[in-house]
Amino acid sequence: MSNYMISLPASTATATKKGTIHDPKSNLKVGAFKFTKSKFKPRKGEVQYFVTAGKKTFAFETEGFKKGHRQVLILEMIARFCVYIGLIGAKIHSSLPSFG
Repeated sequence: MSNYMISLPASTATATKKGTIHDPKSNLKVGAFKFTKSKFKPRKGEVQYFVTAGKKTFAFETEGFKKGHRQVLILEMIARFCVYIGLIGAKIHSSLPSFG
């Protein structure tokens, strides 16, 4: 299991609004955003995943994705972030789930 660096804002009130997960081995970074449709804009060429846990939804997007990066690495980084901030039982989705 790899070690990842997780960066969160200093204020605990905003700790889950924007974070970054960094894998020093592959140099891949994944941004974590507390999801609101108006603030998250997917970027072309990057990989996005979404996480739901109860009423919380997060968007995750790679920063500097290269073809050599494996999808399983991204998913492992997201899972580690979820455990770190206490989102036990979170579900990872490859597209934005419907909330109907």
